Amino acid sequence: MNDQFQSIDQIKATAIDMVLKFGPKALVAAVIMVAGHFAGRWAGRMVERLVQRFHLEAPVRSLIVRIVYLVVLTLFAIMALQNLGVELLPLIAGLGVAGAGIALAMQGLLGNIVAGLTIIFTHPFHVGDYISIGDEEGEVLDISLFSTTLGHTDRSRVVIPNRKIVGEILHNYGKVRQLGLAVRVSYAADVDAALATVDGVLRANGRVLQEPVPVVGVSQLADSSVHISVMPWVAVPDYVPATAEINKALLEAFRARGIAIPVPQHEVRMLGTA
Repeated sequence: MNDQFQSIDQIKATAIDMVLKFGPKALVAAVIMVAGHFAGRWAGRMVERLVQRFHLEAPVRSLIVRIVYLVVLTLFAIMALQNLGVELLPLIAGLGVAGAGIALAMQGLLGNIVAGLTIIFTHPFHVGDYISIGDEEGEVLDISLFSTTLGHTDRSRVVIPNRKIVGEILHNYGKVRQLGLAVRVSYAADVDAALATVDGVLRANGRVLQEPVPVVGVSQLADSSVHISVMPWVAVPDYVPATAEINKALLEAFRARGIAIPVPQHEVRMLGTA
């Protein structure tokens, strides 16, 4: 029993000695880390105000602020470790070996990060642009380090890993799109009147942009009709509703002015047999 009590006393004495020896250092290290947190946030806010003058994209500003915060926090962490008496060189070497292993295990994730940085700093597209890449297309809703989110007209979203974007053929429509409509009129119709009617319909639609100028003209002389291309420019969100509105307005305007829209027809001749 005496040996057990002596062991307990030794443990207590050792614990008290450790607390007295390392307690103040641990407390100072904790204070240093808390100070680093607030210093990093303050530095981040200062940098954010500075980069706002350069009109950078929101993801770029967020990335820069995070990097500044992490750099400041890392400096304070080094100070805290030094205060605890930790040897930094072996620690850095161990972190390097561990980092190499983690990098091999997370190649896909790191590839997304590198591709995300490439997208953010080279600006192949911006939030609000309409892009097409591979089999996917849509309005860019968000650009992050790992992925890019596209919005479809049916309100669904597609999240594309950034490594699937960089290096691929990308079609960027920008913030406006050109409609590819067409209307057919009879060969007996007044083509100039039809073109003027189309022009009036486009001017009356509030979704149609007057700059760039809409493209309207005779595009094809088909078998039983004259094809008129109607290609106005609209903002990306107006692409679908503008298509429906213009088609309806063209139909009503042509009917009101007596401009015939011919129906496809074929002439069949029956040849008698001898």
